[in-house]
Amino acid sequence: MATIEEAYAADQAIRSGLADRYRQVRAGSLARAAPLTAEDQQVQSMPDASPTKWHLAHVTWFFETFLLLPNLDGYRPYDPDFGYLFNSYYEAAGPRHPRPARGLLTRPGLERVLAYRAHVDAAMERLLAGPLARGAAFLVELGLAHEEQHQELILMDVLHLFAQSTLKPAYGLGYEPPASRRLDWVGFPGGCVDIGAGPEGFAFDNEGPRHRTLLRPYRLASRLVTNREWLAFIDDGGYGRPEFWLSDGWARVREEGWEAPLYWSRGDEGWLEFGLGGLHTVDADAPVTHVSYYEADAYAAWAGKRLPTEAEWEHAAASRPDAFDQLYDSAWQWTASAYLGYPGFAPAKGAVGEYNGKFMMGQMTLRGGASITPSGHSRPTYRNFFYPQQRWMFSGVRLADDGWVEAAEAAPDQAASFRRDVLQGLARTPKSIPPKWFYDAAGSDLFEAITELEEYYPTRTETALLRRIAPALAAHVPPGAVLIEYGSGASAKTRLLLDAAPQLAAYAPIDISVSALESAAAAIRRDYPNLEVEPLARDFTRGGAASAIAAGRPRVGFFPGSTIGNFDPAEAVRLLTEARALIGEGGFFILGADLVKEPAVLTAAYDDAAGVTAAFNKNLLARINRELGADFDLPAFDQKAVWNAVDSRIEMHLVSRLRQTVWVAGESFEFAAGESLHTENSYKFTVEDVTGMARRAGWRLIDRWISPPPAFAVFLFGA
Repeated sequence: MATIEEAYAADQAIRSGLADRYRQVRAGSLARAAPLTAEDQQVQSMPDASPTKWHLAHVTWFFETFLLLPNLDGYRPYDPDFGYLFNSYYEAAGPRHPRPARGLLTRPGLERVLAYRAHVDAAMERLLAGPLARGAAFLVELGLAHEEQHQELILMDVLHLFAQSTLKPAYGLGYEPPASRRLDWVGFPGGCVDIGAGPEGFAFDNEGPRHRTLLRPYRLASRLVTNREWLAFIDDGGYGRPEFWLSDGWARVREEGWEAPLYWSRGDEGWLEFGLGGLHTVDADAPVTHVSYYEADAYAAWAGKRLPTEAEWEHAAASRPDAFDQLYDSAWQWTASAYLGYPGFAPAKGAVGEYNGKFMMGQMTLRGGASITPSGHSRPTYRNFFYPQQRWMFSGVRLADDGWVEAAEAAPDQAASFRRDVLQGLARTPKSIPPKWFYDAAGSDLFEAITELEEYYPTRTETALLRRIAPALAAHVPPGAVLIEYGSGASAKTRLLLDAAPQLAAYAPIDISVSALESAAAAIRRDYPNLEVEPLARDFTRGGAASAIAAGRPRVGFFPGSTIGNFDPAEAVRLLTEARALIGEGGFFILGADLVKEPAVLTAAYDDAAGVTAAFNKNLLARINRELGADFDLPAFDQKAVWNAVDSRIEMHLVSRLRQTVWVAGESFEFAAGESLHTENSYKFTVEDVTGMARRAGWRLIDRWISPPPAFAVFLFGA
């Protein structure tokens, strides 16, 4: 198989435009340096950065050393000392000036560096006017791509330099990343896929060879993580919670005092960010930038997601580019992949072989492109790389998740998730299982029975409140909107809103219980024939794309039933943040929340005299027996509801009456007499609690309504 260099040298169509491209790229470097003074171009702000003057000279040295000296008859070095001063890391090209001391090179001055560029450019014009030696065309394109990399480095280094000044000078406008759009999750089925650069067109050597790799089903976020979402991470103590951080990352946080992305600072009225355009208030809807790999990985852990592998990123970007925003124009995106050579990779012979291969150790790969990346420079196969602690580059985060849903109406296979959550929950101390698994068909029916109990006030209280305020809520529903309901269940309360807002065009309920979802959707279709109905059978706590019928429509979120109380405050903020992203700018969110009240009222509601709640709780054990081959003895467990005043929540427990061993999916678990299996929390809030969580998630309060005692509240938030 031909190498990339050989294929490139044989491509006459590409070679014919090299002279024009050479002039364009070289002019681009001077344009980026033009707003800077000679003093700006002299200083080096840290060892990782370089003065602009050095960048301009170094890329010129590349053309002189690797193109002119070997290929242009009679050419002599412009200055023999420049090879030592402006070589970067090419050992085969000779010794060089130490990188951390480049800012000490006051000589040659800027005028002489510009004269050096003009001299080399004139010689390159002569070289490109004639026939090129074999392989020279590829080296020209390599030199131009190399110079475009340094054009990006110039702005990275200038921003870091200006950030050290108390004056906070602005470089100039025009490099702001585009604002984020609403978040969707784009799914891929995985399988054997081809990644890496082929022999056609230019690519760096580290982008090949093209090869096959196996991908599991996965999903990729349609856009980058925003500053608004990052602020929620900060507000939740993300920089102070070691459980989210890799060990080396946590050590770096403590050593360097990280509390926000690089270039963020606290102002009198909130966070400020310093950028190329100067110091300004953090734009909540812009993508977060200047975060390290450690920060990106910690945020992903906090968000309950992960970083994509570079194979996943490339496959997604190459196969469905129209499904994604901000692939190449906002921020380089961290991946979970270490920077290593592909199978079969071998560096080229000679000094240019040192271009990428020698750095394949201790660095992580980024994909995409940034707002300062020259137009057309990047591509799906492009591999950028930095050390995991570095932050001065324009780096951001695109999240990934496991699993794939082929169509909006297709229910994902929940068996593996159920098995995992149960086994992990029984293995931890204290034992606990997420309450979402209550809702199989029997559990959904039992919960509907609970809502009819005299002691269980939330459903009837909220229903009465919704019936009274439905016209006020409907007044905020835009014509043609889609109603997206979280945890819809039987969709009983939904009808109050559908009746009050006939301008709704579509309804997209989301629920983990397939049977309840199908039954409710069928009833809604029957009773509202003019309404498009498209249910989504999935766990709404894991995010995901909106239903296809939501595309292009205004969105209204509906989360009634006080289910928000099943999440601790940090999880609730995370859920509301993801809902804010899904609903999008200009959307609305209707939220029900139970308020704090007398403990006696609360405990009675969650431990009724007829034992329906106990049956609901124990049905979880019955489901585990049925679906995971377990041997729970249901009469050996007692239902217990406890008011936890410290955390402001009702806790649901199943307490073992005796010492016993339970087998689940072939694994054994010991229960001591009196040991509890914690199955649910139901947090109770003040109005200030709810509005504060929503505010941290990026919502603004429009209105709120409170029922007569026992008090329940409905909130209307705007994006």
